[in-house]
Amino acid sequence: MAGCAARVPPGSEARLSLATFLLGASVLALPLLTRAGLQGRTGLALYVAGLNALLLLLYRPPRYQIAIRACFLGFVFGCGVLLSFSQSSWNHFGWYVCSLSLFHYSEYLVTAVNNPKSLSLDSFLLNHSLEYTVAALSSWIEFTLENIFWPELKQISWLSTTGLLMVVFGECLRKAAMFTAGSNFNHVVQSEKSDTHTLVTSGVYAWFRHPSYVGWFYWSIGTQVMLCNPICGVVYALTVWRFFRDRTEEEEISLIHFFGEEYLEYKKRVPTGLPFIKGVKVEL
Repeated sequence: MAGCAARVPPGSEARLSLATFLLGASVLALPLLTRAGLQGRTGLALYVAGLNALLLLLYRPPRYQIAIRACFLGFVFGCGVLLSFSQSSWNHFGWYVCSLSLFHYSEYLVTAVNNPKSLSLDSFLLNHSLEYTVAALSSWIEFTLENIFWPELKQISWLSTTGLLMVVFGECLRKAAMFTAGSNFNHVVQSEKSDTHTLVTSGVYAWFRHPSYVGWFYWSIGTQVMLCNPICGVVYALTVWRFFRDRTEEEEISLIHFFGEEYLEYKKRVPTGLPFIKGVKVEL
């Protein structure tokens, strides 16, 4: 994991990221500038250039690396809000853009507040994996092509609303899991038990053994339901199911090694929460 954030004064990362996220989201004021006579593309170009110049003036590495990422996500979120309220066939894509940018920013913010020792630039999850990037690009391409050739497919409001509800549910569940686990939560599966590592079985962990995975599972599928993407909807469901099947087994091997019988008893009582995934099989 990247170590840049370690040189920033402890506790300041959350405030810095929130301030610059909101700065980026100020793109919401751009329509006011266009009404004042500034052309849309010109105004957008000047806005972006001005933001970057301001960040370069205010911050030096490693604070700049945090600021530019948070500001970028705030900018994307603001653009998503504007698109959501546009009178076009792209308004549901605006919902998606808001959901995606908020997910990545909140991963960093919650980690900064909840478990700053594990915080790094990787906590934004912007460089999650090549597969994650390809999946996102594929969904954008599908939406664009279908919106051009079958625009009526993208205007099924009840389906997009269902997807939005799935996204909100998944996001809330995942963040609740992160807050409940506290310093025990980490974006990387741990192979060694730290002195402060405890088995969390309360809160949302009393419902599911892997609530953060359950949240991400329904969030990711919900994004494609929101976009009314039939192809990526099916592919996402199959892909994330397989990913979390393998991930839960990998994590539970470590948890059994860390906590032994205590985790095995917990495993018997509480399901994973993921459909048709039972976790690692234990030979008795």
